[in-house]
Amino acid sequence: MAQIKRAILSTYHKEGIVDFAKGLEDLGIEMLSTGGTYRLLSENGVKVQEVSDYTGFPEMLGGRVKTLHPKIHGGILGKRDDAEHQAQMAEHNIGPIDLVVVNLYPFQETIAKPDVSLAEAIEQIDIGGPTMLRSAAKNYKDVAVVVDPTDYEAILDEIKKQDGTISEDRRLKLAKKVFFTTSGYDQAIFAYLNGLGDTPEKLPDLLSLQFEKVQTLRYGENPHQEAAFYRAPSQNGGSLNQLWGKEMSYNNFLDMDAAFELACGFKETAAVIVKHNNPCGVATDENLAEAYRKARACDPTSAFGGVAAFNRTVDVATAEEITSTFMEVVIAPKFDDAAMAIFKKKKNLRIIESPHTKMGEAEPDRLDLRPIAGGLLVQDHDTKIISDAAELKIVSRRPPSKAEMAAMLFAWRVCKSVKSNAIIYAKPGQAVGIGAGQMSRVDSVKLATMKAQMPIKGCVMASDAFFPFRDGIDAAKAAGITAVIQPGGSIRDNEIIDAVNEMDMAMVLTEMRHFKH
Repeated sequence: MAQIKRAILSTYHKEGIVDFAKGLEDLGIEMLSTGGTYRLLSENGVKVQEVSDYTGFPEMLGGRVKTLHPKIHGGILGKRDDAEHQAQMAEHNIGPIDLVVVNLYPFQETIAKPDVSLAEAIEQIDIGGPTMLRSAAKNYKDVAVVVDPTDYEAILDEIKKQDGTISEDRRLKLAKKVFFTTSGYDQAIFAYLNGLGDTPEKLPDLLSLQFEKVQTLRYGENPHQEAAFYRAPSQNGGSLNQLWGKEMSYNNFLDMDAAFELACGFKETAAVIVKHNNPCGVATDENLAEAYRKARACDPTSAFGGVAAFNRTVDVATAEEITSTFMEVVIAPKFDDAAMAIFKKKKNLRIIESPHTKMGEAEPDRLDLRPIAGGLLVQDHDTKIISDAAELKIVSRRPPSKAEMAAMLFAWRVCKSVKSNAIIYAKPGQAVGIGAGQMSRVDSVKLATMKAQMPIKGCVMASDAFFPFRDGIDAAKAAGITAVIQPGGSIRDNEIIDAVNEMDMAMVLTEMRHFKH
């Protein structure tokens, strides 16, 4: 391994760069630099040569062209064990550059600002930085490349311990980090440009996805499956914070996401309990602890060992209710200190905070991704919520009462989060029975009746899709249901409406379905 004798430093983010450069200087490494990095190092007494002096070619075009020069890229890309490369470098007075230290213009941070102009965004597309990074990463066997300031200390330490060299294993790891970084950078630029115009593409012809691993999980859905949790780099680690408890499992994450999405869909104070990716309790109430008690009452047997989600700060009274039985995970935007003191008495209970959640709003630009043999199915997320009775079509002879309408709007919101075929029995602000995941709709009606742990008489029913036959309506009436909300669209709609009228029930149509496979 050749010793590192010359480095180029060109960084937008300056944290740690002065100390790093001083460390390189102490090791006798010659340094080249550009623009603001050159000025900062010089002001701090570091001996460094400006790139324009080294190349004999000035920075130009407002700084757009600084390092795009054969003396820079030839020095980075030249293979040390290739005689022809070495002869050409000598002929053109190109010295080797053994260490490249670069980080990029803040394109992602710039476009995240409100009202950023297109011109501002374009000027933050780095050209020279990614080019040097990719050149060095391509030639990683001869050149070490550093894109992450958190690597500075380890790099200096290795150079000191290995007589001025960096191992090939380390250089490969650094190169992989570079290509991860530059691919994400390009992806962010593409996504931004793709979003411009009057009709931005939600599902572009080329779909590029990048996620970074947060943690390796013990296993997946089953112990023989490997699993990990990945996060979009744009979230910067702030979306989920585990405050307490043992490590989350794959299934914990799935149930937590389902529960929290449903809870956050309510503007009212809400509590949701999920088991095996289906809600088994949902309720709203002005008091959070009471909302949780109402949610648990829907199916207390299934709630045991479930995941609880809230759309308000969890207080002491709610914490006491939660810990009165066994729960796996609790997620909320925030937790009171006193509530945390109660939770910390339960070492196996996982407490997850999601502080940046906006209540009553769908997550923007979320896509549903599902791998299948030979490819990937992609759809935009189901974010449609009906919250106003004026959006519904009354088709029964008897219009629903005010209480029935409130219960139906609540049940319809819950229905969207239940696996198909989905049937919800509800009264205002409380799920009473949930029939999920059955192959026939009438079986889901029967399951909701069987699962109900409180009186059904006077409740309403929501169905995620139309009724193909009247048998589901007959079964609901027999259970005590008085009103139905469903999409409609069956060739037997008239038969269904006749059945409702025959039994003096009320029915409204949403004219949209909520299948969840």
